[in-house]
Amino acid sequence: MPQQRRAQLTRHAIVVAAAEEFDRTGYDATPLSAILRRGGVTKGAFYFHFASKEELALALVESQAYRWPKLRGEWLGRELDPLSIAVGMLNEAARLIEEDVVLRAGTGLARHRIAQGRGLDSEPDWETLLLDLLRRASAGGMLRPGVDPEAVARVAYAALVGARVLGPRREPGAGVRMEETWRITLQGVASPEWLSNRRAR
Repeated sequence: MPQQRRAQLTRHAIVVAAAEEFDRTGYDATPLSAILRRGGVTKGAFYFHFASKEELALALVESQAYRWPKLRGEWLGRELDPLSIAVGMLNEAARLIEEDVVLRAGTGLARHRIAQGRGLDSEPDWETLLLDLLRRASAGGMLRPGVDPEAVARVAYAALVGARVLGPRREPGAGVRMEETWRITLQGVASPEWLSNRRAR
């Protein structure tokens, strides 16, 4: 049992070290030696867990692919109006991207060539999901008359992409930036009634 625990800790150290290096310099510019050095592991320990740097990167992609459906399911299952779900879900996604380097690196790698054609699920189609929620919000009178749900979905998705790309490297953090985007955007697109109810909660 102690040996199994040590193996789990070693694997975790490799995964976190790789995520930090990929996040810092990108997959192509990251040599295996940098991962080994950051993780404090030997080549032998690395190859016990992963056949190559590519296999390790794909493990990160698979890891993030499990996280997003759970987040989406949790928010869609809440008894909230569709606009509140859209706001809360993206705020939480941005915070997770900021706080979890493994998730952030895996999400970035999901768009890399190494993940293409592998049958790996990528992150959810945020823009389509947002559009569905915002159309429902519009039909329910939660958006101002004349507001285009498609345009709002594009702006919100662009903010999430920006949060992912910038990561924690600049202040304020990704979660704060996403919340700021919503705060400014909602003033122009949400109905006065919805904004009033939100402030009252």
